[in-house]
Amino acid sequence: MQAVPSDQGGSGSRLALRANQLAPSRARSFVHAVITEQYLPAGGTPPDAGSGALPGTLTGGPPGTGTGTRTGFRAGTEAGLRTGSRTVARTRTPTERLADDAALLVGELTTNALIHAGTPMVVICEVEHAPGPDGIPTGARIEVVDRQPAAMVPGGSDGPGRGRGLGLQIVTSVADAWGVTYRRGEKAVWCRVPVSASDTAPAPAGRLNAALYRQLEATEVAQPQARVEYHGSAARADHGGGTFLAEASELLSGQLDERMVAALASQLMVPRLADWCAVWLLSETGDRRLASVWHADEQLIAALRRDLEPEPPPVEPWSAGMPWPWPEGADAEGGGSALAFSLMSGGVCHGTLLIGRAGPPEITDTVARTVEDVSRRVAQALVTARQYTRQTSISRALQRRQLPSSLGSLPGVESAIVYEPHASGQTVGGDFYDLFPTGDGRWCFLLGDVQGKDVEAMSVTGLTRHLVRLLARQGHGVESVLGWLNAVMAEDAAEAVSTAGEAARPRFLSMVYGELVPDPQVGGAQCTLASAGHPLPLQMSAAGDVTSVSRPQLLLGIDEDTDFFADSFHLAPGETLLCVTDGVTERRHGRHLLDDHDGLAHILADCAGMGAMAVAERVRQATHDFSPEPVEDDLAVVVLHAAQIDA
Repeated sequence: MQAVPSDQGGSGSRLALRANQLAPSRARSFVHAVITEQYLPAGGTPPDAGSGALPGTLTGGPPGTGTGTRTGFRAGTEAGLRTGSRTVARTRTPTERLADDAALLVGELTTNALIHAGTPMVVICEVEHAPGPDGIPTGARIEVVDRQPAAMVPGGSDGPGRGRGLGLQIVTSVADAWGVTYRRGEKAVWCRVPVSASDTAPAPAGRLNAALYRQLEATEVAQPQARVEYHGSAARADHGGGTFLAEASELLSGQLDERMVAALASQLMVPRLADWCAVWLLSETGDRRLASVWHADEQLIAALRRDLEPEPPPVEPWSAGMPWPWPEGADAEGGGSALAFSLMSGGVCHGTLLIGRAGPPEITDTVARTVEDVSRRVAQALVTARQYTRQTSISRALQRRQLPSSLGSLPGVESAIVYEPHASGQTVGGDFYDLFPTGDGRWCFLLGDVQGKDVEAMSVTGLTRHLVRLLARQGHGVESVLGWLNAVMAEDAAEAVSTAGEAARPRFLSMVYGELVPDPQVGGAQCTLASAGHPLPLQMSAAGDVTSVSRPQLLLGIDEDTDFFADSFHLAPGETLLCVTDGVTERRHGRHLLDDHDGLAHILADCAGMGAMAVAERVRQATHDFSPEPVEDDLAVVVLHAAQIDA
């Protein structure tokens, strides 16, 4: 709004006021009298006794000088503003409309001066008339002068003023210009009031008088709104709302489970913003479920849930809280007030948040706006949690195809497998294993490790495992399976380089692959295996002696012309075969590795007399205990133990 400089000449009718609680009322009466031409000239007949004439009315002389002629003004002006609930709408003259608006604004300016300056003040009112003999009023200029030039004027169009009242918001909405003039020793706050376009007086609501209704109308409180308005005490949450919202955002942002989001949402509300809270969630199929209920009195939670569950709020995108019936389970004498808020994000409703406060209705506008902000944050947290759940479900469904769902049971041979992927949230990493029958009396086992720990490494594990199964069941032996697998890996690496150039990341594979033929007559099994770039398998005799049973060979996928060879031995009853990945052998503690100085062989030797499960667990625990640091690689252990034959 353009600020027009104040007329320092100070022409117009004046009223000197003391700094007390009667100042705003006397200022309104004075301005109303001046504009409706009920003001008496100097030397006129004083008002009747008991009419409410005010001492200290001055005309002429500059503000605050105390000079001028004492006058009075007619009684009934202020009484005319104090209309009761029987006031009805009527047509007002332009003068009356101007007087009503000017009286409203001078009351606000005087209240501001009284609270924020606290000094005696002078009210100046100058009526503007249209040219011509009729002299119809076109506006009025109101000025309130106090003796505190250093005090700032609060409020305005940018937000509510501090302290009591609404600051200059009402002045901004009614006046067509206002401003502040600072002089030596005084400050003048002024406004120009035009004649309002409406010729109908506002109709008071209930017991509101016309002046108060006009004030409410000016601040858009009494007017019908598309949003819900709330009234009452702001004691609980009208302060520190920004801190509360920051805390709520921090708590909700780290949750990836919608059930936890709902539980946190209800407990955030109680007792800071409400006495109880309930959260309904809407599933993708449209089903509603009461996900969380919380009450300041935990003994009432079950009863409150029973009352709320049968009748959930409708799933609708409300722009603000919707009043909701008070449930009996809340157990508050005299009931209370409840509001339902939609959990909206991206234009989609994900559920409903319902809060309740016991006692007389006292959910303030500030509390309601805070709950609306929290509801939006809850909705966004729900979206994030559901996206994470959806992606996790897809990932787990794909990962389930990378590893066998179950392992076969070898006759006469115990088997045990330990598998711990390094990547958080994954059930499969770069390590993989399998144990399966071929149908011709052979049992095949493998333990492999793809270079890397990312999702691409995981995709190679599934391809490798299924290819090995296919080749083994077609009758290929250990050397042939490794040869075919090496050719596939080398071809895939060559294609990657030709497509992406130097930026390509070809995948190499290390693997132990072997065949077992159980011997039901003497026990144990005949074993044939090969190790391609993998930690060498270890065999432990029944007496606890440990030896390596394979020779090292090249990684798979480096050279497609590599020839692989296998080693054969008999796994006698009571003997154990241990295969591990480099997550075990290369476990680091400072500069030392677990397998330095045959560390893994010593661990296995300490397992003499143990079964397959006990050996696998002992190796796993020893790997973790080797260093206080967390394991930084996938960890896999395969143990095959030939059972003793009963005599």
